[in-house]
Amino acid sequence: MGGSNVAEVGSDAGQMRGWLDSREELAWRRFLSVHVRLRRTLSRELQREAGLSDADYVVLVHLSEAPRDRLRPYELGDAAEWEKSRLSHHLTRMERRGLIARETCPTDTRGAFIVLTSAGRAAIEAAAPLHVEHVRRWFLSVLTPEQLDTLSEISVALLAGLDPGEGGLDSECDGTGNDGSAPCSGGAGLLD
Repeated sequence: MGGSNVAEVGSDAGQMRGWLDSREELAWRRFLSVHVRLRRTLSRELQREAGLSDADYVVLVHLSEAPRDRLRPYELGDAAEWEKSRLSHHLTRMERRGLIARETCPTDTRGAFIVLTSAGRAAIEAAAPLHVEHVRRWFLSVLTPEQLDTLSEISVALLAGLDPGEGGLDSECDGTGNDGSAPCSGGAGLLD
């Protein structure tokens, strides 16, 4: 940022230009710090205790939740929110380690499925309880139920601003099970 924190009011009603004011800057920097430190802590512990990278975990969660433990690469890329090249390189590394396999698609000879192997299933089943324990320890345990609800509402607002009309990861689930389902199914508790 640097320089002055003074915000200038633009010609549009209430629209701010220039630097963030002190309140905005504090909120933004705290958000960034929490995001970076929480991701780093969760990633470090996942690697140390389960031998999986953050990226490995994301792929294994999505495959383990998919019908028949398989997804087309574009589906996996969309679910993980990764670019095609990142996905391709990472899947190659995971395939070498025996965590996933590629199988041809019987209805599309140019297409393939990414399939969870038995080693991949064992890895996610061992890692998931550890990851949930870490999320509880470093995230959930420091928040009151009211703070957690507020954070969830804030997250929905931020996601809606980024992807209008999408409503976020669990747009059909309110996080409480009040929609008739379990609280946002398995993935919400497994991904960080």
